[in-house]
Amino acid sequence: MTLKIAIPNKGSLATAAADILRESGYRQRDDSKQLTLSDPENGVEFFYLRPRDIALYVGEGTLDVGITGRDLLRDSGAQAQEALTLGFGRSTFRFAGPRGRFTDLEQLAGTRIATSYVGVVQAFLDERGLEATVTRLDGAVESSIQLGVADVIADVVETGSTLRQAGLETFGEPILQSEAVLITRAGADGAAPPDGFQVFRRRVEGVLVARSYVMMDYDVAEADLEAAMLLTPGIESPTIAPLSRDGWFAVRAMVPRDGSQRLMDELYDLGARGILLTDIHACRL
Repeated sequence: MTLKIAIPNKGSLATAAADILRESGYRQRDDSKQLTLSDPENGVEFFYLRPRDIALYVGEGTLDVGITGRDLLRDSGAQAQEALTLGFGRSTFRFAGPRGRFTDLEQLAGTRIATSYVGVVQAFLDERGLEATVTRLDGAVESSIQLGVADVIADVVETGSTLRQAGLETFGEPILQSEAVLITRAGADGAAPPDGFQVFRRRVEGVLVARSYVMMDYDVAEADLEAAMLLTPGIESPTIAPLSRDGWFAVRAMVPRDGSQRLMDELYDLGARGILLTDIHACRL
């Protein structure tokens, strides 16, 4: 059977989702107007949909798997669940109000809140026993307070510059930390996964790991080998091979990309030489 996968058709998630799928070995569309794409060689078919609709299709079982934002998944109320976090499309949702007027979430009681994510905001309020009127507004919500439609807004906050320009400031804890996620139908844990899902997930996970790690190679004297191995333990263990130069060894290990330059400095100070970093395009662990 063919694994049916929902992909964002536009917006900030679309390009990043297509990139990770290409890196995973899957075909992707060349025309942004294309609505479906079959990849029979890999046993999958892609459906390009509005990001906000993806959780609904997956939750109803019409499609097997989808890539969307955690915010859109939570807001939809669909019977779908996260299967894997993807590390892109990160955003933070927060409450904001007129500067100096709100300092605590308890002050939300009895207010009018404008947002594009009614489901997310209402769930947040319900969990804390706060009663407020939540109104859905699509697009920019910053003007809603000035126009008298709302007392507070709930929206994505990046730098906060847009809020400051509107005379607003954030208050209270974040409503939600969102990012792109791979989703499946809720309750699927107790049932056999769709044909091809495990292969698809392994491929995507392999790309995510490859993006987070690099391969490090270096030469080191036997006297410093143990100390060097402590710095580069690898995933299972480093690969070690004797060199033709007596008393020296070649070492290869996967190391986290973050901090890899500092690690090179530490190895050099230890006495290692010929230190190389190589990108990893995909892997299976």
